Amino acid sequence: MKRSSIYYFFLIGLLPLEISNAHLHKIYEENKPPNIVIIFMDDMGYGDPECYGGFPYHTPHINAMAAAGMRFTNYYAAQGVCTASRAGLLTGCYPNRVGLSGALFPWSEIALNNEEETVAELLKQKGYATGMAGKWHLGQKEPYLPLQQGFDEWLGLPYSNDMWPVDYDGKPVNEAHAKFRFPPLPLMEGNIKKREINTIDDQAKLTKMFTERAVDFIKRNKSRPFFFYLAHSMPHVPIAASEKFKGKSRGGLFGDTMEEIDWSVGEVIRTLDENHLSENTLVIFASDNGPWLTYGDHAGSTGGFREGKGTVWEGGVRVPCIMRWKGKIAAGSVCNNMVAALDILPTLVTICKTKNPVKKIDGVNILPLIMQQANANPRDEFIYYYNVNSLKAVRKGKWKLVFPHVSQTYKKTLPGKDGWPGEYASDSVKLSLYDLSTDPGETLDRKALNPGVVEELSALAERYRNELGDDLTQRKGTAVRPAAKVK
Repeated sequence: MKRSSIYYFFLIGLLPLEISNAHLHKIYEENKPPNIVIIFMDDMGYGDPECYGGFPYHTPHINAMAAAGMRFTNYYAAQGVCTASRAGLLTGCYPNRVGLSGALFPWSEIALNNEEETVAELLKQKGYATGMAGKWHLGQKEPYLPLQQGFDEWLGLPYSNDMWPVDYDGKPVNEAHAKFRFPPLPLMEGNIKKREINTIDDQAKLTKMFTERAVDFIKRNKSRPFFFYLAHSMPHVPIAASEKFKGKSRGGLFGDTMEEIDWSVGEVIRTLDENHLSENTLVIFASDNGPWLTYGDHAGSTGGFREGKGTVWEGGVRVPCIMRWKGKIAAGSVCNNMVAALDILPTLVTICKTKNPVKKIDGVNILPLIMQQANANPRDEFIYYYNVNSLKAVRKGKWKLVFPHVSQTYKKTLPGKDGWPGEYASDSVKLSLYDLSTDPGETLDRKALNPGVVEELSALAERYRNELGDDLTQRKGTAVRPAAKVK
């Protein structure tokens, strides 16, 4: 027998089978656990990437990712705000199920409970190397940081990049300013503060810094299965771009920031390609919620959806999502089915053949959609919570029923400019029914024509109110798990 061959002995008959090294390598590659990379943006609106209509800047690397994979048009963030959205992504649960809502502050007294199982923990059980760079926002100090939630390493910020004692013009605030309460913004390496982010110039280095960590992690772990979570701080305000990108786009500072984010995506994809990892790596690109429209030219676009971040209207929670898996996901495919951030965890559990969480989750496996199986439709409903634990809307199929509530609105005041916010306003919302298949902008109330649909969706909402609670109807919920109490 040639040296380029080896013997395999099958238990049935114990017969020798000669297999070439090339064929053996192919078998290994086909059965090797897939690598996972999640690139998670902060406040990127549905209409911000160029392949979703963004302009006048350019995002060729994000465009190329969509051309090589699947672009989703009905992908929902778990909730229209930072902490809650990230909790949903990493646990597969509606955030209020795990006791979280809104956005945590440096002085918040709760955090993601260590008893909840994250994507990182589940993949780590399967032998994955797990790394993270960027914004965490699920607990500001040990023992509620990424290293205690399944990640081997982390470089990043414990919360949002605007939670610092610096004014909107980039100057330190005095004692009379509301932001004086914030401590200096720490850049963390694991559980240790590496240094402080004190200026806009410091902020301008974050995208590059987090990208370089992702690239380094991939190179160091290319011989074993890995999971990397790249959670960028941008384009959440204050936005900033490094010298290489500042002033280079045709879209002002927001355009510069978008083009640097696009470069980051390109660097990750290039690293995977150059290390022959693309055919065994699923890359997921998504955003945590819609754009913070009150910041005007420093905010993005909803692509025509109603309102933005901080609301249950489509502009607040429907965001871009692209998945690339060379040779597995059909190039240039589009998925119009409803999917949610909650579905990432159970889908990865299926793909990576690891264990499901012990406790109940709300996500569903969307692998049939990714693989374009005929008639697949794993998610047919979605619920919209906001303001601690208020169930404000529910969707089933094409129908969305919005319940009476007071909502933030961006339609009554002018937005801010050059990094300064505009005035906030509110709006009293009445019971209304929208057909999202023909009216994605939520402009025409159809409840008078469809009383049966209103009744069906109201019953669906009652089921969730009983299980997860609802402040609007004074329900506590029977299945809400407690957040951790920060000491």
